[in-house]
Amino acid sequence: MAKLDIINVPDPLLKTVSKAVGQVDDQVRQLMDTMLETMYGAPGIGLAAIQVAVPKRVIVLDIAGDMDNPQPLFMVNPKVVWESEEFNVYNEGCLSVPEHYAEIERPAEVTVQYLDYDGKQQEQTVGGLLSTCVQHEIDHLNGVVFIDYLSKLKRNMIIKKVHKATPDTTVL
Repeated sequence: MAKLDIINVPDPLLKTVSKAVGQVDDQVRQLMDTMLETMYGAPGIGLAAIQVAVPKRVIVLDIAGDMDNPQPLFMVNPKVVWESEEFNVYNEGCLSVPEHYAEIERPAEVTVQYLDYDGKQQEQTVGGLLSTCVQHEIDHLNGVVFIDYLSKLKRNMIIKKVHKATPDTTVL
């Protein structure tokens, strides 16, 4: 399977609100498989379809960090239906914002509804790093990148640095 190219800020596609998937079919499963391979190769722990220029509400995750025992999670049309009042702060990074990190505050736990790899409706309450990762990737589906939570000055500095490091990206 061929790996996909991951787009970086300031690519305007990253500001796109992704479209819902009608049904999980072989084409969507192939996309998820290729996304997972791309994520592992990057390496990362989460990837949204929009990060590989596909504006569909699809994310893949694996926070296990153990390539000998992968524990991938596939979510189609994920939606947070509950969030805790307690918050956690994680030093987040992003495959679309390479080599830049920032402490981001998010709800400590969320309940997410989604379709799994087989198209079955699921609901799961997650906490810790998985909660942060799920929220981070769902943000991508809504056109939000983690640096959008930073001040305009910090965000613009990071975008300029990423663009400078990857000059083949187009700034619009």
